Parts: sequence; C-alpha cells; structure tokens
Amino acid sequence: MPLAAEHTGGLLALIPGTAGLLTVAAAGIALLLVLIIKVRLQPFVALLTVSIAVGLAAGLSVTELFGTVQKSDAVSMIETGMGGILGHVAIIIGLGTMLGAILEVSGGAEALSSRLLTLFGEKRAPLAMGLTGVIFGIPVFFDVGIFVLAPIVYAAAKRSGRSILLYALPLLAGLSMTHAFLPPHPGPVAAAGLFEVDLGWIILMGVVVGVPAVLAAWAYAVWIGNRLFVPVPQDMVEAAEEAKAAVLAEQEAAGRAPHEAPVPLSTVFAIIGTPLLLILAATFSSIVLELSTLRSVIEFFGHPFVALTIALLMAYYLLGIRRGWSRTSLEQVSTSSLKPVANILLVVGAGGVFGAVLQGSGVAQALSDTFSDLGLPVIVLAYLISLVLRVAQGSATVAIVTTAGIVVPLVENGGHSQAFLALVIMAISAGSIFASHVNDGGFWIVSKYFGISERGTLKSWTVLESVLSVAGFAVAALVSLLV
Repeated sequence: MPLAAEHTGGLLALIPGTAGLLTVAAAGIALLLVLIIKVRLQPFVALLTVSIAVGLAAGLSVTELFGTVQKSDAVSMIETGMGGILGHVAIIIGLGTMLGAILEVSGGAEALSSRLLTLFGEKRAPLAMGLTGVIFGIPVFFDVGIFVLAPIVYAAAKRSGRSILLYALPLLAGLSMTHAFLPPHPGPVAAAGLFEVDLGWIILMGVVVGVPAVLAAWAYAVWIGNRLFVPVPQDMVEAAEEAKAAVLAEQEAAGRAPHEAPVPLSTVFAIIGTPLLLILAATFSSIVLELSTLRSVIEFFGHPFVALTIALLMAYYLLGIRRGWSRTSLEQVSTSSLKPVANILLVVGAGGVFGAVLQGSGVAQALSDTFSDLGLPVIVLAYLISLVLRVAQGSATVAIVTTAGIVVPLVENGGHSQAFLALVIMAISAGSIFASHVNDGGFWIVSKYFGISERGTLKSWTVLESVLSVAGFAVAALVSLLV
C-alpha cells in the first residue's frame, strides 16, 4: 500500500509521506503510555482509544474504522482486528484457565511442591521450589501461582530459619518464565496468533529459551538470598492458616471428609504434560510425515483446542470425579475461574485492533521501512521495543501485543521460518518482563505476599526479572543465528 495514497486528511495533510506516518506512530505510543501511566485508564480502553486516534490521524475514514450502519458487510478494521486475534486466543486461554483452576483447587499444587521438597531434601529446598514454579506455572497464571504456593514458601523458610528470598525467588522465577514464554499464557499465545506461528514452535522455543533463562535467575536468587535476609511475614502465615481452617470447617459442615488423599505426582505430570506433547507431536508430524491418515490423526489431537480439551477432561475425571467431586463442584470451579479472564481477553483483543489499524493505515509499513534502514536485526528491535513499553507502562501483556503489532510488518515478507518467528516472539516476551517495578501489579504482589520492603523488592524481584529477561533474549538471539 502506498504510504499516503489510500487516505486523505488527518495528520498526513500537514506532514506528508513516511514522516507523517512515523509522527503518528510516535504520538500514538506516547499517548498510550500517558493514558495508562498518568491518567490510569484501563489498558483495554487506552488501547482502543489510541487505535482510533492513530487511524484517524493517519487518514483512515470512519467507514474504514467502524464500517457503516447501512452496509452490514462493510469492512470494519476494529471488528476485524478484535475478532482476528480473539478467534485464536480466547479458546486457548479459557481452556487453560479452567485446567489451572482444577489443579489448584484439587490440591495438585500442594502435592507437587510437597513431593519435590521431600525428594530434594532440606538443603535443596530452593531448587524444589523453583521446579514447583516451573511445573505448576505452565497451566496457571502468575498471580494465582503465588496465592496458591505462598504458604508452602512460608513453611519452608520458617522451618529452615533462613531468608524467605531463598525459597520465594526461585519459585517466582519459575512462575514468571512460564508466564512469559510458554502457552497457554496470554502473551505468547497472542503473539503466536499475530505472527501466525504454530504453538508447537512456541512451546519448543519457549523451552529452549526459558530453561537457560530460569537457571540464570535461580543463580541470582541464591546469591541475593544469602545476602539479604527477609523474615517470614507472620501476618501472612496466620492469614494462610485461618483460610485453611475455614476451608476445612466448610468441608466438615458439608459432610465431606476434610482430609483427602494427596494427589499423585504422576497424575499432575500427566495432566500438564499431555497437551504439550500432543501439540509438539502435531507440529513435527507436518515436517517429518507425508500427507496420510496417521498425520491427520496426529494433527487433529495435537491442535491446541483439542489438546487442551483432552487435558481438561482428564483433570475433571482424575482430580475431580474420581476423587469424589460432584458435577456441580466442577462446574462452579470452572465458571468462577473464567471471571478474571475477561480483562485479559479485552486487552489482547484491543492489541489486535491496534495492530490492524497500524497495518491498514500504512503506519506499520512506514515503521518497517524505517527500522530496516537502521540496520539492527529484527530480533534486537523486537526486544528493545517490548522492553521500553514494559518499563514505561508495567503490563507485560500490553507490551507484547503492542510490540507484536509493530514488529509483524518487519518480518511479513521476509520468508522467515516458523522457528525464527517463534524466536522473535521469545525476544518480545523477554522484553516484556524486564525490570518489574512500582508501575507493575506483580511488584506489589511479591512485596506484600512475602513481606519484602520496597527497596528489598527492587534489589531482589526487580533484578531477578531483569536477569530472566536479558538471559532469555541472549539465548533467543544466539539460537536465531542457527535457524
């Protein structure tokens, strides 16, 4: 599309061509940051507002943005952008959220961490907590993982008498790594949809990039944990004990046994591992196998929608029905788990709108041409853009979807492989977790849940996230030279 030929009016009437489009892009990103940081506007509303403003400033007509009332079949850029990304993301996030909720409520998380603590012993308890974070972080959101696993961290730190950082930070590193790099979490899933990359490649590259990154973060966790003593927050311990007592009392009042047998570790691994293996098998069957019935069957069961549905049904039976849950209880847990997802889906959808407006207005092409002239590799640009957006406004999801909308045109006609595009997504994801500080809700959750002062949180959690980010990007950049 010629940069200014398709549209008239807007800012381009004053500043022609590429210069005008770049000015629109810069002003749009600046407005987005002001609305989120200063005005404290909800990110969904901020993204939608900026998308409309950028489209109008770049010369898009009202009809192109919204369609028309008279012509129901008129192309609406906002509807196309919203529907295009949510059609791919919403089902995956919804299924993944329900799966995580069943694992959480059934006691799967506690069984996993307790078994690992027993297996590794007291001296290697920090490593056990780190592995718990990685494994349990795959199906659940970051903050949910903290809420569920924090009492186990309190107990381990209280028993040893050492700094709670030694146990909390490895757990947090595991939860953060899976949240940033692996499906079914919203960031990598949304980026995969925008880049049109198979989730199998995202899983593979997420493991390749995430494992070295989390090892580097664990090393820092041990270093700072031995140098900065933070006692166990007694008020949070008491609150956890009260909550547990309330749950037990409720179970007794309902006539249910208050102590169920622990969830077998093999069951937890089977439920979490099944969708990952099915999706990976489908991805590589398309490379290794010729078109055949076998390949069609593998690709069917390995489609993310099918694979996650199978895992959810396994959880319903193995963790629910077989352990005495009623169908009503399963329904209640599943339904309640979906309530917090609405905000995430709206933000991701608005990010899709932003990307569609950038594409349709010619702004994305102008950015692509300009970045190409800078001579920096696209994977470096992707990381830096995501990093700046993350530090400026705090939300990893907003950083990922906004950066993806900017970066997609840079790779659109480059003939890149799925593996390379997955690594670009890893770079974006790595940038989105850099330097969590006071404008990030996760910063305050970590600080308050583990009783760390603001200064101590900056020294521990903020640096931990930066180590995870830089190490993840370094690995993605190195691997990109080989694919």
